[in-house]
Amino acid sequence: MNERMRGFGYLAAAMTLVGSTVVASKIIGAGLPPFTATALRFAIALPCFALLMAVTGARIPRLGRRDWLLLMAQAIAGSVGYTTLLIAGLQRASAVDGGIILGTLPLVAAAIAVLVLGERPGKAALAAIGVAGFGVWLMSRHAAAAGGAASLAGNALILGAVVCEGLFILLNKRLHVPVAPLALSTIMSAFGLAFSALACVAEAPWTLTLPAGALIAVAYYALVPTVGGFLLWYAGAARVRGSDAALFTALAPVSAVMLAAGLLGEPLAAAQLAGMACVLAAVVMLAWAGRGRPPLKEAPRGS
Repeated sequence: MNERMRGFGYLAAAMTLVGSTVVASKIIGAGLPPFTATALRFAIALPCFALLMAVTGARIPRLGRRDWLLLMAQAIAGSVGYTTLLIAGLQRASAVDGGIILGTLPLVAAAIAVLVLGERPGKAALAAIGVAGFGVWLMSRHAAAAGGAASLAGNALILGAVVCEGLFILLNKRLHVPVAPLALSTIMSAFGLAFSALACVAEAPWTLTLPAGALIAVAYYALVPTVGGFLLWYAGAARVRGSDAALFTALAPVSAVMLAAGLLGEPLAAAQLAGMACVLAAVVMLAWAGRGRPPLKEAPRGS
């Protein structure tokens, strides 16, 4: 029981850190363009993952051309696409809305599996997707009333980031040779650095003034939620059932919203609270519906 409670603590800490990436991205977006910030994130995280691989003796498996192409596609979607769209979205929308939309990831991934893979969802999964969609609609109405087109565009970009992460999960299931989580995170960081560094040339980062606050937020994002969140998630997932671990993903939007309100001073409207309640209820419904499936032990990798 003590090990199980310790596992719960690790999982809760990991998801709290995932939620904090929304606040970090908001600060980053105020001072840095998206591709430059993404390149800096992976430039910091990659050596850490490489060191972890060396210490643990982890190896990258022998992969065929198709799997390498899939990994490149995963990096474009889940590493570069997710981070840049999240930062760009939070330049236009509130961190509170961003945190709530972040919580739709399990539902978005389930919807993509239905639409792209042709999986047949159960009634509970369909209900969960519907409840989450209603929650996002509530927030969209509030965004239209409060911030107009800019906030709506920001929310759309953040939802696009979540879709990118959902595509990452989908592509990962298509690999012929499974890649262990630490090796996968290392590969994603390497490809993410390469692609974002190429893209950031268009932003001419050498002509920019790099604010200290934004740079500190990038370093935090790279070291604490990305590397630290990875270690905490797997330390927790090793001690609890997969269905229990899945439920802890619901803490990410709660963490994001609470941190946005507490650290950034953003107000919480009734529509946003109602939207968050719908998203949390949907995540719990989906996790309950899948409680009999094999354990899920993917890292909070997009964080």
